[in-house]
Amino acid sequence: MAFGARMAKTGLAVTLALYITMLLGLQSPVVAAIAAIFAMQPSIYRSWRYFLDQLQTSTLGAVIAVLWGTFLSNQPISVGLVCTLVIMICIRLNMGETIGLTLVTVISVMEASGQWDFALNRFIMTLVGIFSAFFVNVFVFPPKPKEQYFKQIQHVFVKMSLLLRSAISHEMKDSVYREELKQLGGAIKSLSDKYALFEEEQKKLKRPKYSQSRQLVVYKHLLESLQKGYDILTAVHNHYFQAQRSLELDQRLDENLERLIKFHEHILWKFEDKLKPNAEEAEHMAFENQRFMDDMSRIVPASSSSFRIAVVAAAMYDYGHMLERLNQVADHISRFVDRKKDGRSILAWLKK
Repeated sequence: MAFGARMAKTGLAVTLALYITMLLGLQSPVVAAIAAIFAMQPSIYRSWRYFLDQLQTSTLGAVIAVLWGTFLSNQPISVGLVCTLVIMICIRLNMGETIGLTLVTVISVMEASGQWDFALNRFIMTLVGIFSAFFVNVFVFPPKPKEQYFKQIQHVFVKMSLLLRSAISHEMKDSVYREELKQLGGAIKSLSDKYALFEEEQKKLKRPKYSQSRQLVVYKHLLESLQKGYDILTAVHNHYFQAQRSLELDQRLDENLERLIKFHEHILWKFEDKLKPNAEEAEHMAFENQRFMDDMSRIVPASSSSFRIAVVAAAMYDYGHMLERLNQVADHISRFVDRKKDGRSILAWLKK
């Protein structure tokens, strides 16, 4: 497991929360530490949203817990009923992410059972933990998801291209191939989660900038192109080697994969300002992609296994079509950044 900034910041937030509780003379600082762990978020926007949402639900949960514990009881069945009620309220308010820490607050406050000063102590410790996580996340190595996103795109592409180049030739050991494929799927899932952060943040903005909308389009196409490449690998793994194939078919598919990978690599170079727009390459790519499908109808034998070959061929065609769209986006963004004439490169614009 790689050591990341979020791990270190979580530990730092816990430390800060514990020190603050000591300075304030609060009892049972473990509540503040737990709150700091829950409140650490992957982006500044989510940290702010979580801070506001958790403040509301924790306050509401603490009030309900105090009233219930004061006028009814704090027996186990009562704690369970209050937790159920608080969960329903959080879901009703569309604040499901705050349920965990809110329940910690409710349980710790209900332990007071009518002792208002003790209940307030527990509630303040929860707020201390939330604030500590928010403070650390904003001011200590603040998250840069856009910069991390493109770096991860490049890393995933390198891993995917290696698997694609060895998929048809079947040079890689089966156990190694399966493990690498699993890791690749996890990396693409991680990218998908990061994209969800960007999309969520933009949807919350009342009037997102035009450039931000363009960035989101680029991020989406970059992600989808990797997903299409991954679809080829899963199709090959599930269907190709179970079908009857000829040497000519192996060679044709291998050549097509090499062409697709090279084109994908060139597109990423455009985003890094290493290549200029090339309309001829794009036209040739579209022609070759269509010719590939025509060749498949000629090469693939008419047999019960032809369907399996068709699944693999269709995945490759779909990948090629996605790359055509990604290339159009790269050329369009290149012209857009040039029109701005502010000295920024495409890559710098994407990371902004």
